[in-house]
Amino acid sequence: MFGVKVTDYDRRVWEEELEDFVPEKIIDCHVHIYLKEMQRENPEERKGCVMWPHIVAPELDGEDLKESYSKMFPGRRFGAVVMGMPTCRLDEVNDFCLGEAKANGWPALYCTNWDTTKDEIRAAAAKGFVGLKPYLNNCPPYIPESEVRIFDFLTPEHLEVANELEMPVMLHIPRALRLRDPVNLAQMMEIEEKYPRAKIIIAHIGRAYAPEDIGDAFEVLKNTKNMRFDFTANVLTEAISKCIEAVGTERLMFGSDMPITKMRMYRIVENGKYINVVPRGAYGDVSNDSHMRESDEEEITTFMYEEMRALKRSAKELALTKEDIEKIMYKNASDLFGYRL
Repeated sequence: MFGVKVTDYDRRVWEEELEDFVPEKIIDCHVHIYLKEMQRENPEERKGCVMWPHIVAPELDGEDLKESYSKMFPGRRFGAVVMGMPTCRLDEVNDFCLGEAKANGWPALYCTNWDTTKDEIRAAAAKGFVGLKPYLNNCPPYIPESEVRIFDFLTPEHLEVANELEMPVMLHIPRALRLRDPVNLAQMMEIEEKYPRAKIIIAHIGRAYAPEDIGDAFEVLKNTKNMRFDFTANVLTEAISKCIEAVGTERLMFGSDMPITKMRMYRIVENGKYINVVPRGAYGDVSNDSHMRESDEEEITTFMYEEMRALKRSAKELALTKEDIEKIMYKNASDLFGYRL
């Protein structure tokens, strides 16, 4: 669907809950630009990827993104940091994404494969990409999904050139235990120590979508000085609050995962597992997806607004200031990417 169809309930959520909270300028640091015909359908090439985003968000181009933002955040100025969808054919999606980025003045991240060379990364930077987007499915094919480690898809060679060029790197961590996984934490800290000029962003607050995903991770991560986080597609207030308590408001950024956050949903957690509750029939047959559950409720807003609600709850809990929210929603990404609105 092009843009977003705004419901009466959406308008109430915006006017009563979010209009006075969302700052005048927004940079969304985590947007996927791609066309559905670019997707790789072979399951072996989608290792570690959940299927529901593929169902709810088939594609997004620049015009669609601008139209969607104008509807969801009326009266706000917005910018985006864009990247291809890493489940697509990388050569096609990188070219398409860079074209849309240049047409709109947006910074773009280059989707990498595990065997991407240093020279390829330097060439991508010369073409206009400002950073890297590695992803766990783009690892050596012989590694089982449950055993994928960060260095299997974000290799030391990639990190060396990111460190050399002082590149942002948008890192979606692997493994079933998510943020609390000891292998993830060890490798995140190794990256922090060995590659201090690489600007690592831990996407989705390390995929901590349920309280059980957090563990004592922030007892470790509070010792970082360079690592940044985004709360992309994360509606868990506890994760946002613990991240801010550990690293402050200067190292947390807003990202949306658009077009996924056009989705209508709210999220619950059962037995340590997140479940998206969606309007019945809105996304076809989702009965085989354990992360999806249908409901007959009439008043379900967008994932984007649910994410904003989560940040607002955290802001209240931690007594954040208006300046703190402006940092998270605009200034931190603006400073990191050298991108002004």
